[in-house]
Amino acid sequence: MAAQQLLLLLPLPLPSRTFSKPLPSLPIPLPALRLRRPPPRPAPLAPLRDEALRWLAKDKQWQGRRPNGIFWILLLNVGIYVADHLFQIEHIKAMYLYHAFPSWFQFVTSTFCHANWNHLSSNLFFVYIFGKLVEEEEGSFALWMSYILTGAGSNLISWLVLPTSSVSLGASGAVFGLFTISVLVKMSWDWRKILEVLILGQFVVDKVMEAARATTVTGHSLQVNNIAHLSGALIGAALVFLINRIPFPSDGDSSKSSKDTREKRS
Repeated sequence: MAAQQLLLLLPLPLPSRTFSKPLPSLPIPLPALRLRRPPPRPAPLAPLRDEALRWLAKDKQWQGRRPNGIFWILLLNVGIYVADHLFQIEHIKAMYLYHAFPSWFQFVTSTFCHANWNHLSSNLFFVYIFGKLVEEEEGSFALWMSYILTGAGSNLISWLVLPTSSVSLGASGAVFGLFTISVLVKMSWDWRKILEVLILGQFVVDKVMEAARATTVTGHSLQVNNIAHLSGALIGAALVFLINRIPFPSDGDSSKSSKDTREKRS
């Protein structure tokens, strides 16, 4: 009797449960898709800017070598003077800047023309002094661009201001531009440099104004074109300001870009 009562106290087994609904399936993660953005299209003037920066960077590598650009500028001025005044080639007269009916190339070619030997020798002396400084500091390409831009810019301003009966020729617009550039590229905020510029600046400007001449023929008289002097100096200062705002690549950036280029080619 005790054994039967013990059996009755045992719990009955529970009936097995079955699930009528299937278990929800877990979502299988899909691999992430990476969308490649197209490379940005360069600006229309970007190739020209990059090419100019490469020329300037390459030209700076020649700074420690003997300058040659200034001698080519001097030789071109002397050669045009000989062809004009000794051989009297008539086509050289077409290189003068005639204010009444100017051609576009005359704004540049007139900077290589001179009225007489005194005009030529005085201008070339200062072209050599200041041009050599610019070439040693910035290179031959910068020298040629400085000479052409300051000379042509001063002729343009002279053409806008002077009467239409004038004929302009001479390199002193470029002389004052090269003088301004040679001073500004070497100038720093050191008090010794500022004192040097203040002491020597007035003397140099007086001598340049006395000797360097941009000749303007008005009627049958030769006159000094002071407008070309002032405008050449202002254009030279503007060139230095603009060049200083261009972000030149450093040596590390240039080596990295060349390395990437070689990897892409391989």
